[in-house]
Amino acid sequence: MRLWLILALLFASIIAPVAAQDRLPPAPYAYQQLRDPAEEAKAKELMETLRCLVCQGQSIADSDAPLAGDMRHEVRSKIAAGESPDAIRKWLVARYGNWVSYDPPLDAATTLLWFGPLLFLALGGWLAFGRFRRGDADGDGDA
Repeated sequence: MRLWLILALLFASIIAPVAAQDRLPPAPYAYQQLRDPAEEAKAKELMETLRCLVCQGQSIADSDAPLAGDMRHEVRSKIAAGESPDAIRKWLVARYGNWVSYDPPLDAATTLLWFGPLLFLALGGWLAFGRFRRGDADGDGDA
């Protein structure tokens, strides 16, 4: 009896991920462009600046993740409805946070993101300068 229970649990753990796959069809504008070329150009430009939350290294324009398809649909639908790209970006940032944008705003939460590389560069220069200076002082005593 115990063996059957273990086999049933093992089978369920193998089948559960397969059953959880997304079976819904993609949103209409996920893979379909807008009819107006000017509107599609605005949507494409905006989609290039938004990060896929699943892939994290691709824009939603390049990603094949279902969430990126839903985001492309939302962008195209809102552009077709006459909303501005800035309003759509603000809506997406409010919904998903600053992480969705490749160009996050400068605020308290992103200060380290903006100034961290400069801080580490200055720290590395300071350490290198100290090391070279100490090396010069050690070299003077040998001669």
